[in-house]
Amino acid sequence: MSEKKKNKRRSTILKIHKVLGLTTGLVLFIVSITGCLWVFKEEIESFYDDYKYIQPIEKQFISASSIKNIAETILPERTIHGVVYGAPNEAIEVVFYEAEPEIFYQSVFINPYTGDFIKRIDNTAGFFGFILDGHLTLWLPEAIGSRVVSYSILLFLIILISGLFLWWPKSNKNWKQRLQFNWNSKTRWKRKNFDLHTVTGFYISSFGLILAFTGCVMAFNWFYFIAYKATGGDKAPQFIMPNNISKNSVLKEQNPPYDQLIPALSKTYDAAKNFELHYPENDSTAILVEVSNSKGLYYDMDYLFFDQNTLQEIETTSIYGKYKNAKFADKVIRMNYDIHIGAIGGIAGKIIVFLVSLICASLPVSGVLLWYGRTYKKSSNRRYYPSEKKLLPRK
Repeated sequence: MSEKKKNKRRSTILKIHKVLGLTTGLVLFIVSITGCLWVFKEEIESFYDDYKYIQPIEKQFISASSIKNIAETILPERTIHGVVYGAPNEAIEVVFYEAEPEIFYQSVFINPYTGDFIKRIDNTAGFFGFILDGHLTLWLPEAIGSRVVSYSILLFLIILISGLFLWWPKSNKNWKQRLQFNWNSKTRWKRKNFDLHTVTGFYISSFGLILAFTGCVMAFNWFYFIAYKATGGDKAPQFIMPNNISKNSVLKEQNPPYDQLIPALSKTYDAAKNFELHYPENDSTAILVEVSNSKGLYYDMDYLFFDQNTLQEIETTSIYGKYKNAKFADKVIRMNYDIHIGAIGGIAGKIIVFLVSLICASLPVSGVLLWYGRTYKKSSNRRYYPSEKKLLPRK
């Protein structure tokens, strides 16, 4: 390819990079800042979550149906999403969730031995509720904000790829300049800003691509489906709630069969961190129990389905079944959220995602300053005399 064509291609890519960066800059800044704050949510909340713990006693937990009745008296006419059973010293958490007409997401904590009410928490309120709202919707109406965020993250993939192309040195002698900060007392702020944008951008680009990719998987159904099929997936990639196998309903009995589930499963899954029981929605749907096998992780959970009348286990054709039955593509999709927040790598992974998100937030800032400096150049401390065809110092 001729030098002229290379320069033209580079100019086109630079224009795309610049336009997309300026268009999505504010959105990417907000999403990145809120994302890095969200990473350590569990660790920060652990400093003030005493209400989640109780004094264990030598007694069986109260039944699932009793928990349901108690919770419904606290939040009547609201929909119970699930009941989380933890360790013997942890309170039971009853999660209420409704998506329409507006999101209702609250938790009620109950003593598992006595049924006493401990505390009610609004999961959409407080500092982290505010942070999550900004991360997902920019604090705009959900229908508008979520779309703006989703497409901005998709464009961020293009911005990162085009940035890598622009970063690539034209000659070998420029490699050192692109890989490290070579500053001294005479280095101007424009040079420093350029290096901050290009050098740091290069080092976090691979992680930035991962964060943007996993974000797109959660944002777009078509992206999710393509990612699953591209990795060799052959199951139903969506969550499927199977129906009962039996015909007769016993939902109105005093002691429904699901009261037996958690005591039985706690013996089978004795190393489980917690169990989340989902009551059957109607006479025909199965019971779902999510078994958490690792603290702070979601990908290796077991999703178990049971006939609500006979407690016979029902197999699912979805990727959301038992983790031991998951294939490579199933695991990749199930790991998506844990990868996105860095939990897949433990505390080290979260620190990496925190730093990458923080640097991603700085890129729109340094990029705007770079654009501004080139577009609105201030006159230098020199004066030009056209007749003499040279620059003379200003007196």
